[in-house]
Amino acid sequence: MFKIQNYINGQMIAPTEGRYLDNYEPATGKVYSLIPHSGKQDIDLAVKAARKAFPYWSSLKNTERSAWLQKISETIDKKLASLAAAESKDNGKPLKLATKVDIPRARDNFGFYASAIKHFASESHQTSEGVINYTLRQAIGVAACISPWNLPLYLFSWKIAPALAAGNTVVAKPSEVTPMTAYLLAEICMEIGLPAGVLNIVHGLGAEAGNELVSNDDIDMVSFTGGTQTGERIAKIIAPKFKKMSLELGGKNPNIIFDDCDFENALKTTMHSSFANQGQICLCGSRIYIQRGIYKKFRDAFVEKTKRRIVGPPQNENSQMGAIVSKAHYDKILSYIELAKEEGGSVLAGGKSLSLGGEHAEGWFIAPTIIEGLDEACRTNQEEIFGPVVTIQPFDTEEEAVALANSTSYGLAATIWTESLSKAHRVSHQLHSGIVWVNCWLLRDLRTPFGGVKNSGVGREGGWEALHFFTEPKNICIKFDE
Repeated sequence: MFKIQNYINGQMIAPTEGRYLDNYEPATGKVYSLIPHSGKQDIDLAVKAARKAFPYWSSLKNTERSAWLQKISETIDKKLASLAAAESKDNGKPLKLATKVDIPRARDNFGFYASAIKHFASESHQTSEGVINYTLRQAIGVAACISPWNLPLYLFSWKIAPALAAGNTVVAKPSEVTPMTAYLLAEICMEIGLPAGVLNIVHGLGAEAGNELVSNDDIDMVSFTGGTQTGERIAKIIAPKFKKMSLELGGKNPNIIFDDCDFENALKTTMHSSFANQGQICLCGSRIYIQRGIYKKFRDAFVEKTKRRIVGPPQNENSQMGAIVSKAHYDKILSYIELAKEEGGSVLAGGKSLSLGGEHAEGWFIAPTIIEGLDEACRTNQEEIFGPVVTIQPFDTEEEAVALANSTSYGLAATIWTESLSKAHRVSHQLHSGIVWVNCWLLRDLRTPFGGVKNSGVGREGGWEALHFFTEPKNICIKFDE
């Protein structure tokens, strides 16, 4: 069986203790490869390599680091089809989604920061005659980058690219659930001859390899995307050491549909924002609030479309949804559907697991699910499920919609549907959310800040925000003779 290896100091190496973990294909429920079960020794080797490479890498001109990132971007593009196939098999998502979204975005992440670092500027201030202040933005050191399983290479590269562009070296840990494209990225780095130690990729469990990485005294900052509880544990480790951290955490996002919306556009996009990637995107709208004037019409149309949504093998061209990423997550989602019933909810569509038969008979498939009749304070409406499960609820007034939207401890993203420009601005300003989309969803500009408020995280990613995070400002004040 194929064994993934760690990428440390420019080389593929086995875990020091020779231990491996099973890697499952979600669509079949079968083990198809093995990944390193790394521990402290592996992390120490990677951090040591990154520390050794830092003086050289940080001393390069921005244009030189840009050229390396551009090479990575171009090589990802050349290998797009094989990377997409690997992502689909490893994660369970439809192949066409990985081909059109995940891998192109990973390519573009490297390409974007290859360009951005060449235009990264700092401030200068003429304080008075004969006095000038200017600010340097300097690389910090070794960045620990930890990414989740839902958008594996997409979010892995979203952290690595700006960290490298800014002049830091990186020790990165992908999710143990979806390790394959991180391994393939390591192969790309070897193929183009990226200097040893600049990027190191260590596989393993979050509770072991991940914990060792964030606890290592020789890292200088942590960028993490994942669950809120894990983020809390990381913060308890990093905060007392006064090191920089960026935590992009969970979401329980509201989708507010006013009765003056473009009905067909709202319906079509709500299907996408509810069930894309099996609902396993932190930006999915899992709480759908519909103004009472169109509630019945929208509900019935939404239910009908959802029942017709095709759940199938990820490689099939007509599959609109694939498999849930792991057995543990599959069981979690099904448990929340049962909880919703106990809390008084009515299942209008889905609400069950699916068996596709044949080689996919033991795959982890769940029908897209709509639940009605729940109070906003119940656990189903308050806790992150992160699957193809949404709740729907009517509202009457704008004020009620805002109160419902703001009723959870999360604040990552929100969507508003209305043809009133004034209402769009007014409601957007009142939502406790890091991102608000109006009459669209997941329309991303890589220059904009990305992140949430409340339990959805600390800090921002994207654009200049990421380059600011991965650098330290130094103010220099010079008094000169007139």
